[in-house]
Amino acid sequence: MNAKEQLEKIRERVIESIAQNMNLYGIAPSIGRLYGMMFFHHEPLTLDEMKEELGMSKTSMSTSVRALLELKMVDKVWKKGVRKDLYMVEGDWYQNFMDLFSVKWRSAISMNTNNISKSIKELQEMLENENVEMDTKEIIKGDIEKLEYTMEYYEWLNRLVDTFESQEIFNFVPKKNE
Repeated sequence: MNAKEQLEKIRERVIESIAQNMNLYGIAPSIGRLYGMMFFHHEPLTLDEMKEELGMSKTSMSTSVRALLELKMVDKVWKKGVRKDLYMVEGDWYQNFMDLFSVKWRSAISMNTNNISKSIKELQEMLENENVEMDTKEIIKGDIEKLEYTMEYYEWLNRLVDTFESQEIFNFVPKKNE
């Protein structure tokens, strides 16, 4: 095996690890592979270049790049004399994780708190209904308590995400060289 082949094998191992790690956050492995491939490029890439390297369709590539843009993991860059859109990996892995974590958790928090708030309201309306039996009302009261507790959890989780977005997290868990 020559040096270039060995380099590719090493990169492939890392790219596959990145893809699997991103899968933990609900991101398709193909998007993780795209990110990993872009990570090893030192110059911005066009969609056509990415498509050729990964063998994906242009539509799939465009969708994947858009997802990475929304997650703030890649940036659209400008280069004099180049008419096509260029994309480059955001190189700060700490920031990448914080952005990914924040985007995913804010979305989940919003969805869950909206559903829980709606459920609490409906359960409270059921408590006021005279046709609901007393033993059912006791169960409803227990459910309301549990849901109010989960709302406290989501308030805490929101504050945790705030520490990521403000970078206060580094006061509690500093980067290695800080």
